[in-house]
Amino acid sequence: MTVKRSISLTDEQHEFAKQLVASGKFGSISAVLQHGLELVRETVMDEEMEREALRRVLLPRLEGEFVSGEEMDRRILAMIAREHRDDEL
Repeated sequence: MTVKRSISLTDEQHEFAKQLVASGKFGSISAVLQHGLELVRETVMDEEMEREALRRVLLPRLEGEFVSGEEMDRRILAMIAREHRDDEL
């Protein structure tokens, strides 16, 4: 189904759309605008998927044990010391 709408473009946008049609890249200004809207839709969907993926990573970490910076430094140094001992064996 196609819906007809009236829209406003700046002179620069209209000229650009006309150039795309004249160059044969699109069949009409309507096709240019449809393509542009589809790109916006894809961008919004991608951003939503990225936010959801980030949420899935961060939420379990937020619910986990809090470790202070000092404690994390201590754990890292202990891990490095274990690695050095294991390498010497």
